[in-house]
Formats: sequence, structure tokens, C-alpha cells
Amino acid sequence: MVPIELKHLRYAEAAERCGSFRKAADSLVLKQSSLSRRIRYLEEQLGVTLFERTNGGVRPTSAGSDFVGGVRRILDELQTVVDGAKSVGRGEAGYLTIGFYTSLSAGNLRATLVEYARRFPQVEISAIEGSRSRLCSGIQSGMIDVAIVTGEPAPDCGRSMVLWSERIIVALPEDHPLAANEIIYWTDLKRERFLLSERDPGPEIQEILISKLASPGDRPDVVKHDVSPENIKSLVGAGRGVSLMCEACMGASFAGVVYREARDGNGSTRIGYHAFWKDGDDNPALRNFIRLLEERCPPVANGNGSRGASSQTPDPSR
Repeated sequence: MVPIELKHLRYAEAAERCGSFRKAADSLVLKQSSLSRRIRYLEEQLGVTLFERTNGGVRPTSAGSDFVGGVRRILDELQTVVDGAKSVGRGEAGYLTIGFYTSLSAGNLRATLVEYARRFPQVEISAIEGSRSRLCSGIQSGMIDVAIVTGEPAPDCGRSMVLWSERIIVALPEDHPLAANEIIYWTDLKRERFLLSERDPGPEIQEILISKLASPGDRPDVVKHDVSPENIKSLVGAGRGVSLMCEACMGASFAGVVYREARDGNGSTRIGYHAFWKDGDDNPALRNFIRLLEERCPPVANGNGSRGASSQTPDPSR
């Protein structure tokens, strides 16, 4: 293989572009004699004359024009590779895999993903929807970069961060007597049949329901289904019962379903969110995503490390 270095290609390209060894040397901050010597070396290695030397400067030979044309393609491609590597290193390009199990129809998760895509359009985002245990396994295996979950992440899931909170919303058949109320209190729901999903975050929502309505000898009427929250809403619309959901679910309207806020004497009932990711994950795109989460959810100055973002999603059923 002919021993040619990248710098020799740059010298030839500059000489052809400038039409003069002197001007090319000035642009490269070299002595003219050094540039002339190196181009002569290049010609000797190739066994062809690349430039005709005249008193007025230099001009490429036929072989020289062909050679420099190829050199420019190589240099352009190299610059593209270099720029791409820099973008990936800065987290401005590359890949990011995000896991979740809550709705993307509204709320802070949707808003965060939209903002991240706006800031970093060169990053390809992949989404994985699954249970909490599946997301945790994905983080540990490296298949998922970051997961957004309700409640507390498992201790063995890596690093975590407190995010926003969302209101608990009651989904009702539109002809239900309580649908006429702007706000529903938990005591209004004591005699209702609750339809809940067995899938996350169904178990956490059931815990909230039990904490609000259970009493000795009296537990809420709960029917669990192994279906998605979306299909739970379809069952509600069919008049099979009522349900409880995270506020983000309100972004999607379902036939025959209305949403109302659940409250007690202290106000709204809320469910918190966390992000978690693998300690040591050096994906620059992940670093930028975490920075965005920190920007959107700054810690509240209350000494307990909680964060201040909350969600207030308009009710599309009204």
C-alpha cells in the first residue's frame, strides 16, 4: 500500500483550490517550500504528476483533477464522521431507549418526550412499554437507558430521581349520577364497583383506593382485569363500573367515559413518578435526558428532596 498520510491529501486539495503553492501554504500555515516538497513526495508515491507548475501558479493535470475530486469526497466523508462522533459525544445524536407503562396521551411524560425531541432531533428515541419488573430487567441488561415509573423504583434498579406527581382521576360512565359533579369525593365512591387493571400502575392505584375507602369489615368492591388501562376505560364506557387512573390518561377520550378529580378533605389525591437508570451508563443522549428531567423537575426547597413539577391536564370529556 502506498504510504500516504491524510495531511498529504489536504495539501493536494488546498493547492488545487488555491491555484498556487504559495496561497495554499499560507492557508495551511506552512512554508511554501515545505508544501512544494510534500506534494512532490505525493506525486512520487503515486507515480503521476498531479500539478503543472507555471510562473503564474499551478493547475492540476488530468490525473490531478481526478485525484483531487476523490480526495474531496474522502475529506467530506471524514468530516461527516468526525461531526457525527462529536454530536454523539455531546448527546446531540445517537440513540435513547425509554421505558414506561403509563399513558402518553397527556401529562409530563408526554411533554418531556416532545421537548427532548425538539432539542435533540438527531437522537433516535425508542420506546418500550412494559411492567415495572420488565423495565427494571431492561435497565440492568442495558436494553433500556431510562425508565419512568409511578411510585418508588426497586432498590436494585440503579440510580433514581424523584419527578413529578399527577392527580388520581375517576373514570365514570357518562350517564353515571356522579358525572354531574365537577369534583368527586372519596366518600361518594364507597358503594361503587371499581374496575382496575392488573398491569402497572394498577396495583399501586389499588393500594391508594384501599387506603382511602377500606375500613374494618368493609372493603371496596374491586374487579381486576388482565387488560390495558385503555380497555378498562372501554369497560367503564360500557357501564360495567368506574375506575381510577393517572391524570395522564385524560388525554385520550373514550366513548361514554367522563373524567372527574378524586378528592378528600386535604384536596387532590396524587401519585408520584420516578426515573431510574443504570449507574455507569455512559450514553451521552441519556445524560441530556436526565438534565432535561432535572430542568423540568427542580427540587422543591423544602428540605426533603422532593421535586416540584405537577400535572394539570384538561379533561377532554367535558
